[in-house]
Amino acid sequence: MKTSFALILTASLLTLAGCDQMQSSQTAGDSADTAAAVPGKVLASVNGNDITQPVFDVYTAIRKTQKPGQAVDDNIILEELISLELMRQEGVSKGLDTKPVVVATLSQQRRTVLASAAIKDLISSNPISDEAVKELYDTQVGKAGTEYNASHILIPTQEEAAEIIKQLDNGANFEELAREKSTGPSGKSGGKLGWFSPAQMVKPFSDAAAQLEKGAYTKEPVQTQFGWHVILLEDSREITPPPFEDVKERLKLVAANQMLQAHIRQLRQSANIEITESAVGDATVAEEPAPAGSDEETANTEPAAE
Repeated sequence: MKTSFALILTASLLTLAGCDQMQSSQTAGDSADTAAAVPGKVLASVNGNDITQPVFDVYTAIRKTQKPGQAVDDNIILEELISLELMRQEGVSKGLDTKPVVVATLSQQRRTVLASAAIKDLISSNPISDEAVKELYDTQVGKAGTEYNASHILIPTQEEAAEIIKQLDNGANFEELAREKSTGPSGKSGGKLGWFSPAQMVKPFSDAAAQLEKGAYTKEPVQTQFGWHVILLEDSREITPPPFEDVKERLKLVAANQMLQAHIRQLRQSANIEITESAVGDATVAEEPAPAGSDEETANTEPAAE
């Protein structure tokens, strides 16, 4: 069978690169009563403010991404742009362009568009080679292996976990104990974690699961940074990697993202960055991040890869 492997792309690549068609009608620093002039063929003029072909083209592209497959008449698009310009002018006349939230929004739109353009330029100037993609496939995707389906009970102390094992030895039901005792979110579902690969879990957890026979549970508590676990192996299966051609394009995105992150790290090293006040409160350490693809993937409270 084929494995389902996670191709995690950071928000920066997905969000920024996907916003290259966005354009604000007025950016921070524009005059109070006119939108930023965009050179090009003038299609309409609204109270002296021109709507040009490039603006029309960008807005058309945005409409197509919002409603893919739906044809929209050019005249309708132009009428929408005229209506937007009229409302923009009314917003300026009411002084809405000076409100902090509006100024901040326009500033962020400009930052996003320029960052997106820089990302596209970086990627187009450094195309990902087939050799690099094949190396990524060979090292991260193309190897056969084993997946495990396990349940667990997470307990704060070794003593409590050992007591759970004693109860199991005496015939207690694993699922019922998980619902009653487990401090992880999987407890409510009887401790079930679903299918995962060893790389998706912290090493002590995956190592312990790999040593179990189907239907067996750990006879000694397993410690991770999340606490003490009693693990029950429900099943295991051999996995066959997907063919290279099937994942080639997605791996190109992964390789591009890796290049982007390396470039950003270089920029940060040479930049003068001063954080005067943290925008983030006290961070809460995840107790038990779930394996990718499990029912609790968003719970951030199951054993996860290091």
